[in-house]
Amino acid sequence: MKINLKSISFIYKLIFSLFLLIGMFFLAMLFGAADITTTEVWQALTTTATGDNILIIREIRLPRGVAAIFVGAALAVSGAIMQGMTRNPLADPGLFGLTAGANAALAVAIGLFPSLNYLGIMISCFIGAALGSILVFGIASMNKKGFSPFRIVLAGSAVSAFLYAVADGASIYFKISKDVSMWTAGGIIGTSWSQLQIIIPFISIGLFISLLFSRHLTILSLNEEVAVGLGQNITQVKSILFIVIILLTGAAVSLVGNMVFIGLMVPHIVRSIVGTDYRFILPMSAIIGAVYMLFADTLGRTINAPYETPVVAIIAIMGLPFFLLIVSKRGRELL
Repeated sequence: MKINLKSISFIYKLIFSLFLLIGMFFLAMLFGAADITTTEVWQALTTTATGDNILIIREIRLPRGVAAIFVGAALAVSGAIMQGMTRNPLADPGLFGLTAGANAALAVAIGLFPSLNYLGIMISCFIGAALGSILVFGIASMNKKGFSPFRIVLAGSAVSAFLYAVADGASIYFKISKDVSMWTAGGIIGTSWSQLQIIIPFISIGLFISLLFSRHLTILSLNEEVAVGLGQNITQVKSILFIVIILLTGAAVSLVGNMVFIGLMVPHIVRSIVGTDYRFILPMSAIIGAVYMLFADTLGRTINAPYETPVVAIIAIMGLPFFLLIVSKRGRELL
């Protein structure tokens, strides 16, 4: 008997996804290079007990797990917003030049200001993400026929290649290749509580604002003429949502570097479960994005333990076939 997921109440789906997140978070605390028991994980999370393994959980795995939750949620929600705003099934912060712009700005900022603190690095990523997206949409809209989803992807690929070259050039010129590589490799190794104290408020604010505008995004994703007819100020809504995308992407990239495909994959998976209403898509994307990032990070540190497999490589391996599947299924509407 085939079960229609869309017929199940959203509340039940939300509860199930939250249990899935809790379970994945516990597994992320449990698995890794060090052999840790479930009892030690429980003690580390709920008591003041001490010990070497408990210290590993509290100071290494716990901040890393929290980072994975917020970064996964930020990238997934920003991807969902981009897909809704542009009505483009291929929209993703990594494919539209945002992460490349943030990486380039990060490299230039570290080169010009070697003593720049983490807040300054994150602000640089905000600026770079905004410039990257402006370049992509500017180039894609130069055609007289306007821009198609496929043309935006091509512009995103070209701009991303250019911005990555800028990042590499800045790294070589300022002799900071090692420092930049540590930021842009794509991972959450070495995440500290001090970094989380800075990015969590920004990501939380971005997620909160996105939920407030989820109804507007639903209408906007259907048709701009309908949105205007219903009294929406399209320019204002798009501007606010664009700022939210910059906020979420910039904060995520400042911590994990280049991370592509999460914002592409997760919203498509979520829409197959909850439908096309962004009041449901956005909160579910945040949760599933967090689960996905936790899974990829846990897999990265266990499949070849004690060595780390870059989480960006794991996500790319899973994301590229998904990207090609979308192109093959919806190829005509992308042209």
